[in-house]
Parts: sequence; structure tokens; C-alpha cells
Amino acid sequence: MESMRLLLILAALALVPAARPAHAAGETGTLTHALAMHGEPKYGPDFKHFDYVNPEAPKGGDIRLHAIGTFDSLNGFNFKGVSALALGGLYDTLLANSSDEAFSEYGLLAESIEVPEDRSWVAFTMRDEARWHDGKPVTVNDVIFSFEILKKKGHPFYRAYYASVAGVEAVGKRKVRFRFSGSENRELPLIIGQMPILPKHYWEGRAFEKTTLEPPLGSGPYRIGAVEPGRSIVYERVEDYWGAGLPVNRGRNNFNRIRYDYYRDATIALEAFKAGEYHFREENVSKQWAAAYDIPAVRGGLIIKEEIPHERPTGMQGFAFNTRRSFFADPLVREALAYAFDFEWTTRSLFYGQYARTTSYFSNSELAARGMPGPEELAVLEPYRGRLPEEVFTAGYAPPATEGSGRIRGNLGRAMKLLKRAGWRMEGGRLVRADTGEAFDFEILLNSPTWERIALPFRKNLQRLGIEAKVRTVDAAQYQKRVEEFDFDMIVDVFGQSLSPGNEQRDFWSSAAAAEPGSRNTIGIEDPVVDELVDLVIAAPDRRSLIARTRALDRVLLWGHYIIPHWHIRSYRVAYWDIFGRPEVVPRYSLGFDSWWVDANRQKSLGARKKAL
Repeated sequence: MESMRLLLILAALALVPAARPAHAAGETGTLTHALAMHGEPKYGPDFKHFDYVNPEAPKGGDIRLHAIGTFDSLNGFNFKGVSALALGGLYDTLLANSSDEAFSEYGLLAESIEVPEDRSWVAFTMRDEARWHDGKPVTVNDVIFSFEILKKKGHPFYRAYYASVAGVEAVGKRKVRFRFSGSENRELPLIIGQMPILPKHYWEGRAFEKTTLEPPLGSGPYRIGAVEPGRSIVYERVEDYWGAGLPVNRGRNNFNRIRYDYYRDATIALEAFKAGEYHFREENVSKQWAAAYDIPAVRGGLIIKEEIPHERPTGMQGFAFNTRRSFFADPLVREALAYAFDFEWTTRSLFYGQYARTTSYFSNSELAARGMPGPEELAVLEPYRGRLPEEVFTAGYAPPATEGSGRIRGNLGRAMKLLKRAGWRMEGGRLVRADTGEAFDFEILLNSPTWERIALPFRKNLQRLGIEAKVRTVDAAQYQKRVEEFDFDMIVDVFGQSLSPGNEQRDFWSSAAAAEPGSRNTIGIEDPVVDELVDLVIAAPDRRSLIARTRALDRVLLWGHYIIPHWHIRSYRVAYWDIFGRPEVVPRYSLGFDSWWVDANRQKSLGARKKAL
């Protein structure tokens, strides 16, 4: 056994890359049109368009979409206020990703990319034709300004995301280079490629760190046409958009005007859709999908109701504990409360059997930990033996299950045993701390009444354990503020994942992010082992090691009992009025709505077809 353990430790150490040397002046890299996280990009340097678009898609037509809540800012880059939806369409990035590859990016503002083999730096040559909406050129100085202001005055996310960028410099009139620090991080050139580029001449003299309702200047395919604060926002397609003919943009951004109307809650929004107030919605509530669309417009084909399969990772959604709260600091307590959530009854009684139980933070992908850890996972995990729960090495994770009848006495009995081990006892029907007598009370904070039908049965089961859980639903603005300030006990949280996890994992799970208001580490995880595993994921030199390291991280998170897993579905459930055309090919990893278009004949005839119902 000891010899096997030594071999595993040596194997794990071999996976850890050495610190890279500093970049030497004059060092050159490989010039390319695109970057892939691992392997080679799918599309060659002479590609004309992505396979999942219609390059001849017609431009034109106005569409209406919806949002829930409100907004009070058109600056989506800082920590202040509630920003309007879809502001990203105003800005171009250096590179654009494809939706049929795990993680590849192609030139947008940048016409070419240069990287060395170890990816210790990346250089971008800017397109000479790139222009802001006011006609001024997009320059290297804009790129440098964007990086510096996002790190200095932007949302805390950017400081974490760009933490390993050592510096940026102009190395020519149209060429800019970013230098990286620390161990090898293959993702950093792609992360920089995703950075929104902001106009220096516009933001100098304006308060970037404040909210604003002045439509900002951009370089992207859309500009803001009209704003009613908190009620609606209209985006207009830029007729002379400089990048319309680029391969990454052909067949995309086809709508002339996109209007988002804001509604107080999801119920009102659904009724507005059925009344024809907006044109497209993605349905996330199984009860509504099963029962709310039995209306003449659907039966008559005016509204198309469709499930579109996808292959994207579904991540993790669940009841998330705020471990900064003393009563959730103990993993035994967190594990115990999971026995009070009856998924099988929930999916049978509330979800019409539409969902699968989530058992991984990287669900629906090859990155998910399954069953017992294999040799490559053990090689990663072995150095941490003694610092992790033994189950990480000896058991596959599975959340508590029931028979689905609603009778969960056995599960509650197991929960009570764990709570007693954690120092709690029953007193007069209430669960209290054995040493202080403090009652176990907490709040489940929600941002929509839709969640109440899931939270209230959970609350009822908790009451049987002597725990009083108050369910509180607040408006979107208050919810956002409380979550950003970590002012909650438990929330329903979602941790979306990609096929190529990397630097964003620091914002999800790292100790540094736990102390940063506004970070995605809402749970408050502060574990040096998790920190090191995140670093290993980021530094993975190839796909095989990325899979092993991500599975190891997944396994550690699961056995930390930081969340009570919910469910996922492997398709998009969409409903839309019959005014759209769309490409024959659906991208593997996205819905691809930005490549749909308005069919002028269908839109023109819609009114007459409504009257004929």
C-alpha cells in the first residue's frame, strides 16, 4: 500500500507544471488566426462562416423579448446598481468563440494572434478597419485602457479573472501584448480574447465606477436606441457595423431592433407572452411547460412550442449554504439538511418527471466525477489524503434519495443522527445547540415566487427536524444586493460550467473570492485544498489532465456538502411566435438565437392568422 501511495504522489507531482520563465524581450511565438484551449481549432484560416449559421440570413425585422425585475444602469462593468440586460451586444472583443467546439476563439477586433508554445504571453494585431460607433478607430490604447480600468474600477470579478496577467504593452502601432505570471495557464490568452474593449476617448472624463443611464459608446453590432429606466430598453442594429462581413459574424445579428420589456414577476411575463406582447421565451418552469401552453395560439401553430436538445454542460443548481453563517460552517450539518429535500417526490409531483437529478458540478459532461475515483483522479487527490473526507477516496457521491411517496422518515432519522454528532439536540420540539441552547432558525432567500413551491415542502420537512426555515421572496434589486454582500443564509444558486473550466473557477470556489463582495463564491468556501485543485485545473497542459483534475475538484466539492443539488434538463424548452426563420444546424453548445432571423412573410401575415383562430 505504501509503495502504491508513493507512486500516486509522484504521478500527481508530475502533473504540476513548473513555474514558467519570464518573457524575454524579442521572443517570438506562433502566428495564428485562432486559438483552441487544447488541440487545434475546427475552422481553418480561410473559413467563411460557422457551420451553424445561414450566411445568407436576411437582415431586418423588430422583435420583443422580456426580462424580470428592473434596471437602473447602462454600465454593466461595475459593482453599482442593476444593469440592463444584453449590454454585451454594444461591445466587440478581441476574439469571438464558436458554439460547436469545447473552447476555441477566432479573430474579431484582432486580425491575428501570436503565442509562444508555453502561452506565457499573447499578442494581438488589431484590424485596421475596426471602428467605434462614432467612426473613430479602435486602437491598441483602447485595449490597454480597457484592461487597466476593468481591473482597477470594474466589478471584483475582473480582478480575480485577470489576476495572472502581469502586464500589457503596445509593441507596435496595431499590436498589443499581454504578459502572464505564475505557472502555465493555457486559458489566459483565450480569457484576454474575451475581454470587452472599451473606448478610451469616451470614458476618460466619465465616472466608470458609477451607474449611468447615458447610452455608452461601443463598437459592436448593436447600439442603444431608446431607454425607459426600469421598464424597457431597445437595441438597434448598426447599419454600417464595421465587422458585419467577418467570418465570425456572417449570418448573425440579423434583427433590426431588439426590445426588452421588464415585468414584475414571471407569472405576469408568461401571460404577456401568450397575449403576444413579446415574441420568444425560454421556459424554465416545468409546470408551465406542461400545462400553461394549452391555448389556441399553440394549438393553431401561431406559437411554436419546441424542445431543442443540446450538449452543453448543465453545471450545478441547488440550495446553496452560506458557510459564513455559524450554523452552516459544519459539513455534518450541511449533509444532514440534504436529507430533508425530497427530490423524487418533487420531480413526480411538481415537475411532471421532466428533470434528472444533478450529481455533479459539471453535470452532462465528461468532466463530471462518476462512481469511484480512477487512477488519474487518485493521482491528483492523493497528496491531500488526511485533509479531505475519506469518502473522497472510497465512495462515489450521490445525494440522498427517497421512494417518491413523500414519506421520508428514514431520511430524517439519518439527518437527526448527523445533527446530534454535530452538537445539536431536540428540546421542546425545536432543534437547539447542545451547549448554548440556541435554536436552529434560518432564512431561504428567493428572487421569484416560482421557487416557493419547491422551498415550502423543503421547509416543512425541516420543521420535522425541529428547524425553522423562513422562506422570503424579495424583488430582483434587493436580491442582487443581498447576494453580492453575502447577506443571506441560503439561496437557490446556479453555477454554470463550460467544457473548458479555467480561471472562472477561482471566482466560484477560491478563498480569495470568498472575502470579495460580489464574487461568485456565494457559498464562502475557504479551503486550501480547493484553492490548489483550482490552480491545477487552470494549469492543465492537455485535455486528459484537465478531465482528471476537474473530476478531482468536482469530487472534493461534492463531499464538502456545500449545496443540496437540484436537477437539470438536456434540452432548451422554447416557445416563440411564428415569425422566425433559423438555420438548419443547431450549434452543439448553445441555442444560437443570435443566428435566427425574422421571416418577413410570416411576420406580415401574423395579424391575419390571429384573427382566423
